[in-house]
Amino acid sequence: MTRFSAPLPPDVRTYPEVLRANGYFTGVAGRNYHLDGSANAPEETTTVLDKYKLRTFPNRLDYVKTGGRQAAISQLNEFLDLAGDKPFFLQLCSNDPHRPLDKNAIPNPHDPAKLKLPPHYPDTQLVREDFARYYDEISRFDGDVGEILKVLDERNLAENTLVAIMGDNGASQFRGKGTLYEFGIRVPLLIRWPGHIKRGSTSDELISGEDLAPTFLEAAGLQPLAEMTGRSFLNLLLGNSFKGRTLVFSERGAHGSNLPKHSADFDLGRCVVTQTHKLIYNALWRIPYWPVDFGGDPHWKELMTLHEQGKLFPELDRLYFSPTRPMFELYNLTSDPYELRNLAGQSEWASIERDLKAALQEWMILERDYLPLPVPPPPRS
Repeated sequence: MTRFSAPLPPDVRTYPEVLRANGYFTGVAGRNYHLDGSANAPEETTTVLDKYKLRTFPNRLDYVKTGGRQAAISQLNEFLDLAGDKPFFLQLCSNDPHRPLDKNAIPNPHDPAKLKLPPHYPDTQLVREDFARYYDEISRFDGDVGEILKVLDERNLAENTLVAIMGDNGASQFRGKGTLYEFGIRVPLLIRWPGHIKRGSTSDELISGEDLAPTFLEAAGLQPLAEMTGRSFLNLLLGNSFKGRTLVFSERGAHGSNLPKHSADFDLGRCVVTQTHKLIYNALWRIPYWPVDFGGDPHWKELMTLHEQGKLFPELDRLYFSPTRPMFELYNLTSDPYELRNLAGQSEWASIERDLKAALQEWMILERDYLPLPVPPPPRS
């Protein structure tokens, strides 16, 4: 699915399909779910999708609808009415927090002056106003989640329903969405399952998005498909003995259906993360950073002006306006969680860099990755 706008191939089974085959009523609703291709595809694309019947989710699931956040509750109620007494699975997608960020998203907006900016943020009034609106949309989403949980309560379903809340990408902020930095690949994951998961418990185990499928299937008493690469973390949720991951991999490809004008639309990178370190491989290292979703926003335009005038703090100027990027970036996430000090190429970190490159090399080979591998072949004699 690296090419954002391509439909999921019909021969790839998803975990809701396994649930459906075992008596579950299944669906997806709310914001566009992307797995049938872009919602704003040109006529040339939709012609192909229709000709070869590539949009398959209306056949894979019992209920498929899309709409804005205002439609989510009505779609949830409609779905539950149709489900009747069957066990159910629903992926309910939200627009929040998503750009463009709404003004006055909540009755009492956050005060930009009172926010604590992360250390990699330029501190300007426009940046603060943008960040405040981001928090406002998160707060609005929090209220929407409350309404969803209220529906489950009113239907006496809350005690027997596993609810997972997660993001589909990192924050649409500086060095966030569209990058392989922690702001771009770390997403929230909150799970509630009354009588099974201890309230208020937390974990710092490494979890990959692919791990949701086997976890949810096992929670339903079903076996994951043999071809599923994820690892169930059900025992972690239940408080049982659990041996977690030592490595998680992430990738960056196309974003949206745009032409590849800069790294916001198209980039090729891979990374491997451990509990303590991260290696990023920028295959298109000659292409400079460009923010996803806010390259035309006032706060970014202001920073471009400050950069052109030589008025931006040198460290921030390096992070956002360097003409090229390093091919490899290595970070100690324990001592440098905001990834400000690149350790790649330094002799004292050579062993860790080599081990992470080897792990990334193995994963890319086994995944049949089309990118050049991060370890070059030996020189010819």
